[in-house]
Amino acid sequence: MPARHQRVTAPSDDLAAALEAIRDELSLDAAFPPAAIAEAEAFAADPRLPDADRTGIPFITIDPEGSTDLDQALHLERDGDGFLVHYAIADVAAFALPGGAIDLEARRRGQTMYAPDGRVPLHPAVVSEGAASLHAGEVRGAYVWSFRLDASGRALRVGLERARVRSRAQRSYAEAQRLLDGGDAMLGLLREVGELRIALEAERGGASLDMPEEEIERDGDEYRLTRRELLPVERWNAQLSLMTGMEAATLMLGAGAGILRTMPPPPERDVRAFRAEVAAIGEPWREDEHYGDFLRRLDRSEPSTLAILQAARRLFRGAAYRVITEGADASDWVQAAIGAPYAHATAPLRRLVDRYVLAHCEAIANGREVPPWAAEGLEGLPEIMQESSRIAGTLERASVDAVEIAVLRHRVGEEFDAVVVESRKEGATIQLIDPPTEAMCDTAASPGERIRARLVEADLAERSLRFADAALTG
Repeated sequence: MPARHQRVTAPSDDLAAALEAIRDELSLDAAFPPAAIAEAEAFAADPRLPDADRTGIPFITIDPEGSTDLDQALHLERDGDGFLVHYAIADVAAFALPGGAIDLEARRRGQTMYAPDGRVPLHPAVVSEGAASLHAGEVRGAYVWSFRLDASGRALRVGLERARVRSRAQRSYAEAQRLLDGGDAMLGLLREVGELRIALEAERGGASLDMPEEEIERDGDEYRLTRRELLPVERWNAQLSLMTGMEAATLMLGAGAGILRTMPPPPERDVRAFRAEVAAIGEPWREDEHYGDFLRRLDRSEPSTLAILQAARRLFRGAAYRVITEGADASDWVQAAIGAPYAHATAPLRRLVDRYVLAHCEAIANGREVPPWAAEGLEGLPEIMQESSRIAGTLERASVDAVEIAVLRHRVGEEFDAVVVESRKEGATIQLIDPPTEAMCDTAASPGERIRARLVEADLAERSLRFADAALTG
């Protein structure tokens, strides 16, 4: 399920304590065992770099402002009437040695865990934010993908090698957008390829949830929530990652080895519920329109759109990691939201499974046997990733709930427009239109109905947020 991205600036003592308590309840500890730190420091002092040299490719990175764990670097150029895309991914296999302390700890953690006030990383910072991160001006080891695309943006040929790279510049999304708007030629190609890939996404029935970032700023004893709408360059950049994951899946399916990220189509009952919910919000969804097309055409500046995107998360459920079996049919391995088979392959600094996918794909692309550590490491990997995803989801939901209580607690007694999502014995789940918040509500209204909900409780210590139907309370 797509994550909500919240960042809290200067949290109050009680909010900071609530967020810390959530991590404690989930047994999340940012500290690493001494043996893992020692391994990381040894690698940082003497990095193992590939022989192949691709430092001549003028890569750049594009990430959120202030990012330090840089997984990906990109470069695009014209190739006849098509394009040549180089995409470099941090080489985690170079320092996470099989059976070593870093490897064992990463398999325990599964992925980096994100909270509004910080993160619990997958790998020690000396490598994930230092020696392995694709920082500008530094020579790094990487898995370098090469995609030759036709004029429509479809991949014609795919290559993958381990090589040394050197990024030329680290760009934030805002910087990249300014350069692109100012006529930067390479970023102009990113726009062209990104738009072509978005068109292909629509053609294959794909969908994406580009949730805005939420900044929560303290204002005295209160909090103010602002949302940053995604810039176009972020969507185009994301398409390169999606393309890489799709091509990685194609390679592994062709070889009958590897691990994919799959997701079933949304059940009809979820589609019906979502259709009723968006109708109550006031945004018609045509019967003949795919939900991906519907989500793409929404005006991201409207508060109601944020509520719809939040509601749409219920269509993106049931994702799983599946080890490929011999004779696998691609049609049985589709990630429904993407509309194609897909693998996680572009964030190895932050997600365990990507390291194994990259090792499989590099061997397959070059006609070699998959390294034994990568093949054997698939055992238990789906369970590791599912459990870490469960924890990440719990952390996100609990943290978002705590932040929303902090944002709303000075508004007890106010009324809000809301839509009933689900009815239960203990009350109904509602979705506020603005702010797009899910909470419990005492109401007799049925799912899909729109109501006015009065905030009756916002207790951060108890982590309780509750509303009542204003029509019932008078």
